[in-house]
Amino acid sequence: MVITPINGIDDTDGTGDASHPLIPHLGDPVALTRALCDIPSESGQEGALADAVFETLEHLSARGPGLQIHRDGDAVVARTQLGRAERVVIAGHLDTVPIQGNVPARWESDAAGEQILVARGACDMKAGVAMQLSVLHRVPEPSRDVTLVFYDHEEVAAELNGLRRLAERQPDLLQGDFAVLGEPTSAGIEGGCNGTMRVEVRTTGVRAHSARAWKGVNAIHAAAPVLQRLAEFEAPAVEVDGLVFQESLSAVGIRGGVAGNVIPDECVVTVNYRFAPHWDASRAETFLREFFAGWEVTVTDAAEGARPGLDVPAAADFVRAIGGTPAAKVGWTDVARFSALGIPAVNFGPGDPLFAHKEDEHVRPGEIHRAVEALCSWLEDA
Repeated sequence: MVITPINGIDDTDGTGDASHPLIPHLGDPVALTRALCDIPSESGQEGALADAVFETLEHLSARGPGLQIHRDGDAVVARTQLGRAERVVIAGHLDTVPIQGNVPARWESDAAGEQILVARGACDMKAGVAMQLSVLHRVPEPSRDVTLVFYDHEEVAAELNGLRRLAERQPDLLQGDFAVLGEPTSAGIEGGCNGTMRVEVRTTGVRAHSARAWKGVNAIHAAAPVLQRLAEFEAPAVEVDGLVFQESLSAVGIRGGVAGNVIPDECVVTVNYRFAPHWDASRAETFLREFFAGWEVTVTDAAEGARPGLDVPAAADFVRAIGGTPAAKVGWTDVARFSALGIPAVNFGPGDPLFAHKEDEHVRPGEIHRAVEALCSWLEDA
């Protein structure tokens, strides 16, 4: 269905109803970012922000040929219906990690005296959400049909992820020739993403009283070769479709012990493997089982990576419009969900990812403007 505008507003310059938290700021993506940050939306509490985004999309629908707007819980999808030859998806998550004294947003100066916007979600990723809404405001009739996806529960367990829910319930809403995920990349292009897998490597022994330790076999001591093998491993850098993905293999946890006077009969080392997207999860599991041959290995979590996909025409056009040299995304992101649907995807958004989740999380106004200008240029290009 096509949603009709709220309150009869037909505002082409973004001033709108001054009482609305977002609509008055559509003409200024930096002010819009601040307004988004000032609406708390920790994972599981995205409802108020989803409401505001939905109402803003209703408002924008009145300015052009209309949008198809859908809502699934606290996920919102808006689709232009212009009959263009290509459809692109621009996606971003609404939730943040817990607030740490950084809402509402505030302006600060960095060491060089440059103004930065400090707030929970400033870079991860409300600046990216502001980018999505600003682009639709500025380019109501793009040269490509556009699907905007705003989803919930990205920062928590994968089974709660709103994009996953949409992909399972209504995959047709996410279909497109190419996708852009607004994760922070300092307004540069990061293609694909590494896959990730966690395994538990278990060593066993024989319990005994610690006063007679020679009567037992210490499972914690038996884990030393596991840790040594990890310490000596040199993770490779792997080129995939022209981008270089750095792998890593790390112990991220260890548990064992029964009591202060007992020789333990079990020790478990938790290992995280970040693997380049030339392998799927099955091949990564095979590698880990071979690497830890002789020990019991249990897979506890896995997520496929995503190849860059920069060779498709829509992606090549995007790279030309944005400029710069694409890099590989070494962390896992939801581009992998688009890849699983057969849609090439890249990460692109304002904000330095090194500040995501930190107490001083922030974004620079210049990056917000650059990201919006670049996307508008791409979507206006016939």
